[in-house]
Amino acid sequence: MRHGRKVNHLGRTHEHRLAMLSNMATSLIMHKRIKTTVAKAKALQKYIDPIITRSKDDTTHSRRIVFRDLQNKYAVTELFREVSAKVGDRPGGYTRIIKLGTRLGDAAEMCLIELVDFNDVYTKKAAATTTEKKKTVRRSKKSSAKAAAKDAVVVEEAPAAPATDEAKAE
Repeated sequence: MRHGRKVNHLGRTHEHRLAMLSNMATSLIMHKRIKTTVAKAKALQKYIDPIITRSKDDTTHSRRIVFRDLQNKYAVTELFREVSAKVGDRPGGYTRIIKLGTRLGDAAEMCLIELVDFNDVYTKKAAATTTEKKKTVRRSKKSSAKAAAKDAVVVEEAPAAPATDEAKAE
């Protein structure tokens, strides 16, 4: 039974699990989206959400606490500059898990875990640009027949093409 077991150990020792989550969190911050298994993604989600919340307050103390967890100064810089600026007004839920299906080799459930504010598909700006596309007009068969008749009339009124050598030979 699972009484009181709140942490998924992922079949690893404590040190190995923390190192793996730190590396995955660094990759997620740097690339904004990574592909992994569902179990690792759920563990990573619990690991990275407090780190992103800590990055909203840009102080030396919070930078040191985040660096203690990530162990990568470039990821810490990226987190405090770009990521915290985009998630400043969001009260939580900084990551999204999108399930992809199973992996061929071992049938493990795969997924994408991504930072929510960095996906252009779901943002309002991208939705606004897609609605500004060229409007299409739906025409019935009758109106297309009228348009074809107009084109035929225009073609008849067009001047004849200059004669070619083959036409002269006949």
